[in-house]
Amino acid sequence: MNDNLIVVSGPSGSGKSTLIQMLLKQHPGLLFSVSHTTRPKRKGEKEGKDYCFVTKEDFKKMIDGDQFLEWAEVHMNYYGTSWREIQEKSNLADIMILDIDIQGARNLKSRFPGAWYVFVVPPSMDELKKRLINRQGEGLNLENQKRLACARDELAQYVMYDFLVVNDDKDRAFSDLNCIYMAFCQRLNFKKALVLKMIGGQE
Repeated sequence: MNDNLIVVSGPSGSGKSTLIQMLLKQHPGLLFSVSHTTRPKRKGEKEGKDYCFVTKEDFKKMIDGDQFLEWAEVHMNYYGTSWREIQEKSNLADIMILDIDIQGARNLKSRFPGAWYVFVVPPSMDELKKRLINRQGEGLNLENQKRLACARDELAQYVMYDFLVVNDDKDRAFSDLNCIYMAFCQRLNFKKALVLKMIGGQE
């Protein structure tokens, strides 16, 4: 499991979730790890596809039951990746992609240093503000104001990632993320069986 994870993070409004959905559509064999969250469901989001939406009480029960691989409190809501989600889907696909916040990625990296970590960023703070204002018709409400205030500190965490994708143009950013995924597919642990078969060796 350490070597088959691609972890994608970025400030709210960076567009990471949109890019991930584009990648999943392009590569049906790639599986998405659905995180748990206590935040309200947004328009168009589906239970079990975008997130597993739970109450704070239920989330805390899962924490107490050691059911999370990683979890964090972000913008007054909880987010977490369950052990069950990772274990079940690891048996169904060679590669999984995770959409998790920066705190979660830090927690995950200490456990799985062999995964690849991708950081999606906006082209500027002004553009990030514009996206937050326009997103879902929410405007610059209190929650989005807090997200914008945290964004600069979140951007400073770029150093812990392996790849940086600047989402100034959606199609160009997707092309960059797709290139990272294609390179990931060529890693030795996914290809060595072919060579071993040719030389008559064993793993």
